[in-house]
Amino acid sequence: MTPLDKPLRRELAIEGRAYTLTLDPDALKLVAKGHRKGIELAWRDLVNGDAALATALQASLARSR
Repeated sequence: MTPLDKPLRRELAIEGRAYTLTLDPDALKLVAKGHRKGIELAWRDLVNGDAALATALQASLARSR
């Protein structure tokens, strides 16, 4: 298996919109193409079962800006 030791970026389409998915050793990040801010989820949160809570918190913070 190849270790994830540097960021890996891939483009994907969700409902016709382009996004960039970045996987790095600490987290994964999904950002709308051409933007800087998006959803970031730490691997430790995913493993600990805190993924839903972390995602909901980020979404609520993004709406309040």
